[in-house]
Amino acid sequence: MRIPLSWLREYVDLPAGVTAAQVEEALVNLGIEVDGVVDQRASVRGDLLVGRVVEVEELTGFKKPIRFCTVDVGREQPQEIVCGATNFAAGDLVAVILPGGVLPGGFEIGARKTYGRMSAGMIVSAREIGVSDEHAGIIVLPPDTPASPGADARPFVGLDDVIFELEITPDRGYAMSVRGIARELSHAFGVPFRDPGVGDAPGATAEPAYPVVVEDTVGCDRFAARAVRGIDPNAPSPEFMRRRLTTAGIRTLGLAVDITNYLMLELGQPMHAFDMARIRGPLVVRRATPGEKLTTLDGVARELDAEDMVICDATGPISLAAVMGGETSEVQPDTVDVLFEAAHWDPVMVSRTARRHKLFSEAAKRWERGVDPAVPLVALDRAVALLVEYGGGTTDGNVLDIDHVVPPRSLSIDPTLPGRRAGVPYTAARVVETLTAVGCGVSTVDGTLTVTPPTWRPDLTDPADLVEEVIRLDGYDKVPSVLPVAPPGNGLTAAQRRRRAVATALAEAGYVEVLSYPFVSAADVDGPAVRLANPLSDEEPFLRTSLLAPLLGTLRRNIGRGHRDAALYEMGIVFLPRPGAGSPPEMGVERRPTDEELTAADATVPHQPWHAAVVLAGEVEPAGWWGGGRAAGWADAIEAARVTIAAAGVADERVTVTAAERAPWHPGRCAAIAVDGVTVGYAGELHPSALAALELPRRTSAMELDLDALPEAGVAPAPRVSGFPPALIDVALVVDEAVPAADVQAALVAGAGDLLEAVRLFDVYTSAQLGEGRKSLAYKLTFRAPDRTLTVEEAVAARDAAVAEAATRFGAVLRGA
Repeated sequence: MRIPLSWLREYVDLPAGVTAAQVEEALVNLGIEVDGVVDQRASVRGDLLVGRVVEVEELTGFKKPIRFCTVDVGREQPQEIVCGATNFAAGDLVAVILPGGVLPGGFEIGARKTYGRMSAGMIVSAREIGVSDEHAGIIVLPPDTPASPGADARPFVGLDDVIFELEITPDRGYAMSVRGIARELSHAFGVPFRDPGVGDAPGATAEPAYPVVVEDTVGCDRFAARAVRGIDPNAPSPEFMRRRLTTAGIRTLGLAVDITNYLMLELGQPMHAFDMARIRGPLVVRRATPGEKLTTLDGVARELDAEDMVICDATGPISLAAVMGGETSEVQPDTVDVLFEAAHWDPVMVSRTARRHKLFSEAAKRWERGVDPAVPLVALDRAVALLVEYGGGTTDGNVLDIDHVVPPRSLSIDPTLPGRRAGVPYTAARVVETLTAVGCGVSTVDGTLTVTPPTWRPDLTDPADLVEEVIRLDGYDKVPSVLPVAPPGNGLTAAQRRRRAVATALAEAGYVEVLSYPFVSAADVDGPAVRLANPLSDEEPFLRTSLLAPLLGTLRRNIGRGHRDAALYEMGIVFLPRPGAGSPPEMGVERRPTDEELTAADATVPHQPWHAAVVLAGEVEPAGWWGGGRAAGWADAIEAARVTIAAAGVADERVTVTAAERAPWHPGRCAAIAVDGVTVGYAGELHPSALAALELPRRTSAMELDLDALPEAGVAPAPRVSGFPPALIDVALVVDEAVPAADVQAALVAGAGDLLEAVRLFDVYTSAQLGEGRKSLAYKLTFRAPDRTLTVEEAVAARDAAVAEAATRFGAVLRGA
């Protein structure tokens, strides 16, 4: 919201010497965010001067009127300027920007030849200097302007103001107006405030301004209207109004509509202007009938919902109440009879209607935050006065006011509560003073304050709100900044330490962490999934049951941007619905839920285990002058699973890897990862059809583990360190092709005994010489004794025992034997 300082000064007596920086600081201290402060004098750089037109020469031979003007700007020689406007004559005072000046938007002014004449400068219009949308002609200053040629033109064209750009929080609807901000500044500076929302506006008359029936007094608890007839349809909006609307970012649309927008900015009361000649019969305010249609002012035909409030005449809906008017009753360029409407609508209804129809109008923004229900008659009186003054016409004095507003509810508060909450010793008198300054009615009964919030503060619904107001007006800077003493703790939990260890291990292995949204489409879930009642996107209404779908989407996005070699990992929770869980019980906010209700609600919450997943594509070892690279494959995915399990504190001998079939992995290149015989995840190469659907390269591999399914890591024994040299022996065993290498390795470990320190598979070989269906597995065995150097005989004996065990279990034969 943009508000000029001059408008605020009309209602609050700010100190004469106050600066824009001091006003900004005061607003920030009151809890109002200031996005920016714009000094309009600086919006036009260079010389912007008052000039007097000395001579005008009409140039002919062009498709549009062109005039060559001589303008006195207070210099030794007058400026010669080519201008296309025709709304001025010799002797008029105009605003001139000289060469070297820069208009808003970075448009630099220079001296150049145009239309066959040299033009040095520009005679400016209101739009060109950003003070209004007026561009039919240049700015012509009144003859009695107290300025001579050569004077700075900024004060006379509206560029002598300071604009505050404010971001209003949702709970402070009253601050979305000049009235609200001026009141806040009066608190900050301790100066008088003249409330434009309070006045002697005429009340309802026996004869209404127009016949209206309100059928739903919950959605609309107040509806007021007044009529003005016989206005001049060509009457322009006054200059001050156009300028302020432009400053606020609102287009000028004609006098009647401009008045409603102007008063919305000034009083915070959204209004609507109807063309009375286009209304058929009495007006009815009601809920929409499902399926009804209305074409709003933006030209969109909208299908209405049963919750929407509408204003109807005999033809049907003519306005989407509190959000946007309809085309059939809008004010036209030839409108002579205007009906002003000022009402009070249910904020919840307006918020839902605006979101349902994606119509976030300035009116809807104010309604959903809360509007003062006591202002409609004052706003109508002001609107009628402005329209009569600037547009002519007459009013018959009839006023419609259907009022069902419920008075604000009183609150009780202990006067010591603000001090206890803030740590500041507020006296009871100070508490009463600040609440009274807010506009509350305060009375004391037996030491307890009974506070009635003002009508413009619908956000004050709880004693905590009153505490906040006391602290805010007294000054947030007075609240002591004292950090609480942190209670002693036990550090990270075991689960947190495990997740950090896994993340570190995967990062050290070359994987890059990504964070994905947990929302997925129906195509990304396999089996039951949790569907969101209010998803961010209708295309992704489900919660993920696996990390792979969003992770593969991230991989595709990176490959599409040229990162062809990628290794990504993610850790996060997945959401697994509980069978037959049903819906949670409905629980209100008027009391704490019972233990039974909480238990029933917890039973519907989906199971949310932590998973870890990786995806790989391209080369894991790049090619270069040193030789060829190595493409990522299923073995890398399995190794990532081993790295993850090891980082989780599970010993490698408890891990088994076996062939498996599970979508979306390739059935011949998928492994089930088990710990102590319990499957905890899968790894391998993804199925070609899945890769084609996702537009991912061939051989892309992935792994996903359930971290919560891993057993807790016990106390790790200290490693046994021997100072004696190892004995290194390689063995190559020929076995059937179907025998898993991990099973052969387990047999070697079992047969070698305690002298075997490590075993590693370093080669897999197949050839016709080995025979069909046979393969060679080469292992590197490391033997070492803790108390002596092994002899050759001891090492060979241990090796032979290992090979014998493999032969017994799988018929393994030493290659070459």
